[in-house]
Amino acid sequence: MTEPVLGAVKIKIFSDYVCPFCLLAEGPIEEATKDLYVDIEWMPFELRAHPHPTLRPEDDYLPAIWSRAVYPMARQLGVDIKLPTVSPQPYTHLAFEGHLYAAEHGLSTEYTHRMFQAFFQEDQDLGQPDVLQALAEEIGLNGPDFRKALDNRTYQAKHQEALREAEAHQVRSVPTIIVGNTRLEGVPNPVELRKAILDAQADNAITYGATCSIDGC
Repeated sequence: MTEPVLGAVKIKIFSDYVCPFCLLAEGPIEEATKDLYVDIEWMPFELRAHPHPTLRPEDDYLPAIWSRAVYPMARQLGVDIKLPTVSPQPYTHLAFEGHLYAAEHGLSTEYTHRMFQAFFQEDQDLGQPDVLQALAEEIGLNGPDFRKALDNRTYQAKHQEALREAEAHQVRSVPTIIVGNTRLEGVPNPVELRKAILDAQADNAITYGATCSIDGC
């Protein structure tokens, strides 16, 4: 796993791979963090964890919310997105366990982007291990080794630990972004997110601003 760089602003992004607003948040996050010294950590939050039933696109709720909120925002942001036909929507715990494998190999952001793209642009079922393995291989991960980790539930305990962190932060909706003392919920305004990063950067400068003199440290 790539180690965080000392002094970089830590950004925790709680998301779920079946949340369209999490995909829509990628562009504003990229815009806000451009040329800044940041350490982005994608964190899991299961909107509907097993055994609770997941949503079905043929029911009324999903088409309504997509028509009212998702599609208008996607058009505004210029993002290609469509309501997946996978029914019922997949549980995402295995995909998140796969993310922990990807993170240990330095491909957290690439994996996260590929999950969003696969579900919301390619209508792929992220609940299927075969699908996850193929997607992992596409971003350069070792497919058989990745699949072994899924089958053996190698990262199950670590995933549950991450979910407890979401609970500790009282995350109730995604995306939720935490930067220093600032908490942003929903697709962020790039200007607001950038300000939060710069504020945290200033705090870091104070934290790491101690110096040594000729008399010692």
